Amino acid sequence: MLELLTLLWHFNTAQPAQSALTVQAPQAEFAAPVNPTSSFTVALTMDLKRFDGESMLLEIPHVLSLRVRQHDPLDRGRQNYPAFKLPDGSVPVLEANIVLHSTEHPDWTNMTIGIPVALLKTPGGQHEIVLSFSGPRWTMYVDGELLDNDFPFGYPQWGATNTWKLNAGQAINAAIYFPGIRPEPKPAQAARTSPVQYWTPPGHNSWVGDVATFFHKGRYHVFYLYDRRHHQSKFGKGAHYFEHLSTADFKTWTEHEAATPLDEQWECIGTGTPFVFQGKFCISYGLHTTRIYPLARTALPLQNEYLKQHGSSGRFAWATTPGVPAGATYSVSADGIANFNKSRLLFHPCENPSVYTDPSGKLRMVANYGARGIWESESVDGGWRCISPDFPPGGDCTFFFRWGRFDYIIGGFKNLWSKPAHAPDSAYEDVVGRGLDFYDGGNVPAITEITGGRFLMAAWIPIRGWGGPLIIRELIQFPDGRIGSKWMPEIAPATGPAKALAARIAATTTLPADQPSFLLTFDVQPAAAQGGKLGLCFLPDNGEQAACELQIRLDDQRAQFSPGSLNGFARGQKSLREGGAPQSAGNYAIEHLIGVDKPFTLRVVVKGDDKLGGSLIDAEIAGQRTLISYRPELSVRKMVFRTEGLELKNLQVAPLKP
Repeated sequence: MLELLTLLWHFNTAQPAQSALTVQAPQAEFAAPVNPTSSFTVALTMDLKRFDGESMLLEIPHVLSLRVRQHDPLDRGRQNYPAFKLPDGSVPVLEANIVLHSTEHPDWTNMTIGIPVALLKTPGGQHEIVLSFSGPRWTMYVDGELLDNDFPFGYPQWGATNTWKLNAGQAINAAIYFPGIRPEPKPAQAARTSPVQYWTPPGHNSWVGDVATFFHKGRYHVFYLYDRRHHQSKFGKGAHYFEHLSTADFKTWTEHEAATPLDEQWECIGTGTPFVFQGKFCISYGLHTTRIYPLARTALPLQNEYLKQHGSSGRFAWATTPGVPAGATYSVSADGIANFNKSRLLFHPCENPSVYTDPSGKLRMVANYGARGIWESESVDGGWRCISPDFPPGGDCTFFFRWGRFDYIIGGFKNLWSKPAHAPDSAYEDVVGRGLDFYDGGNVPAITEITGGRFLMAAWIPIRGWGGPLIIRELIQFPDGRIGSKWMPEIAPATGPAKALAARIAATTTLPADQPSFLLTFDVQPAAAQGGKLGLCFLPDNGEQAACELQIRLDDQRAQFSPGSLNGFARGQKSLREGGAPQSAGNYAIEHLIGVDKPFTLRVVVKGDDKLGGSLIDAEIAGQRTLISYRPELSVRKMVFRTEGLELKNLQVAPLKP
């Protein structure tokens, strides 16, 4: 939860500083800590006066440095600094670098955390800066707020005597503490009502990753892999862990403590699933330790050998098992809502375990990443035996759900299978192979039934890499088992008053977009059944390089996103079945539209955002099919409507509320 909320922190500074600097004495020596892996904290008071050029604020040679520098406003890179610019368009940044050493990864040395100065409420003037190294975390606080962190591997290499110095021009004082001072949180806010659709965690470089959802005791829970830097934390290994949101009404959302925080330098957490077994609310997840250590140094060889000898998985405690913990584990909620505690047990060598209780109450798991197939057990803690070694044949973050007369298994980025629920021995059918899937730009969707027999799908939209905003859809099931999607009314973005754009369009027409974020709504009237084409091109002020076209073709029941053009309709794109990539949330097509053989309504949300560095374009077609695209560098200023064999009526636009 540290990264979720804008929390204020205070530090207990009752312990004496190891060394202190002031403007009058800006340089000093201090003894090395007794334990070379000791935590430490550096607390500083800075007066940020200048942002031109580069200025070193504090330095401990070969260990730590803090500086202010100008960043290229066009370079979003791993830190996404241009999400916050000063009024003149410049991007000064405050960065802290620590130098790490380890025998396992001698090339993993410099770990830099930082913020764009414009993120601060008052960029200039005095600020309290705290740099905290705990071992598993390297964190920057400014004025009591946690604004950036990363997850180290290795430790600083202290000298017998260490010299450090302060820039007396912009620094007022500094102190270093061994061991580090632990932050003490003030009481957290219980809930918030800000919109959850298209939401990202606060900050310049924080995103939603793989999502796992569950409905339990009247609450909808969203567990998501918290991401910074698009999978580039911990030297590119991700260092993800599950944060936790929940709601009982989809209007007020509670942000809980992290369900699976990282407590060790070797921890990298992979996707899993929430489940209830024997009355306990749990979440399974994988330890991707092979990203950090060779497989031979982990507990996986022992687990695999046990599985080979016994035909079922074993139960291995982290503390007593040879090798670094790796594979499937789980956490248990102490109160049935939040407050999760790690079991510190390994129950399977799979590193993305999708554990669930099937409709008959049996405990099952779909195995991914390091294993495959469907497994069954009488206990979470080991004893897992494979009951379907060849299915699912692939996919990532794969899991099961039942809806009425049909069972489904969804496979992460691009797989979906279904079969009749009443025929347990029948084979699953490849839904994607028939072009009837519901992938619409989201990644690793999670599907959960809520009150009233409604089903929701949650996922993330990629923004310049791994991780992005959260998106939630409401699903629709048809009698033949096919699933469509629509916007969920309870979480639709709030809008201001709508205004009419045009009563009717039947030829190419250009209209302005007065706001960077808006809801566009109109009715589509085909001239003949199953005929006609619509192209809606979203354009910036000048040129068309970043332009995007939403195209709907009624003759072959397809919709697509493609590069926009000032000169006619865009060329066709591929669907997932045809080798396209909806998971890119870029240019792709969807097939077999529903409800477009008669007049229908098209709704489109355009959300321009500085943090995104572009716009999301989200469309709902006839209330039964959705598709979304992210367009980098696009700020929509005008729209070109093209029609062929149809006309548009009742065009309205409403600004999105901040």
